[in-house]
Amino acid sequence: MSAVVTELVLADSESLQDLGRYAARARALDADGAVRLQAVGPVLASWVCVLPGAGLMGTGTTLGLRTSALAEPAELDVVVPLAAVSDRVARPGERASLPVPPMNVTVPWAAVSPPRSGWEPVGVVTSEALQRTASDGIAEVASGTPDGAGAHAVAALRTQVWGRVLEATDGEPELPAALAFAAYALGFLTPGTQATLARSGRWTRLTTAAGHALTRT
Repeated sequence: MSAVVTELVLADSESLQDLGRYAARARALDADGAVRLQAVGPVLASWVCVLPGAGLMGTGTTLGLRTSALAEPAELDVVVPLAAVSDRVARPGERASLPVPPMNVTVPWAAVSPPRSGWEPVGVVTSEALQRTASDGIAEVASGTPDGAGAHAVAALRTQVWGRVLEATDGEPELPAALAFAAYALGFLTPGTQATLARSGRWTRLTTAAGHALTRT
């Protein structure tokens, strides 16, 4: 029987602070959200939900993924509140360690896992194009949801805006708008750089130096 993992030791304090900033951005999208912490050997994968999906197949599910190097290899797969991670990062100890929150939560998106292999390159897209798509969509959602709009109306508009697939232009591939929003919201975009797109089955993945955004169509 394997030992229970009570803490994750990251490579350095900057890696721990990066994880804290990532959790803070995810909490800005959903204050009551969760993060899936998957540690496999020397790598920690931290998954968050940017947009919830719909139906049995989780269509529209959009996730963020950031990986971190671990100084001490571990095996772990838990879903915990983002707030608990933020709280622990805000109180660092002598080592760059993250005490594993003891409370597990159940979220539908954690059961909709993208494949680990079989990804086929699609093309590249500039950070500026992603920024523009995200900003236009955010403005459309804001202008289309006046004061007093019900939660159902807001959710329907968000689904409409972020569920679009933008046509290929100027040599750039088709782009699910949800990926632009996720990359922008999670701080994955750096001006003057490009992101790569890949597909595997019903999933499309956008990759930058800072992390990955994935959506299921």
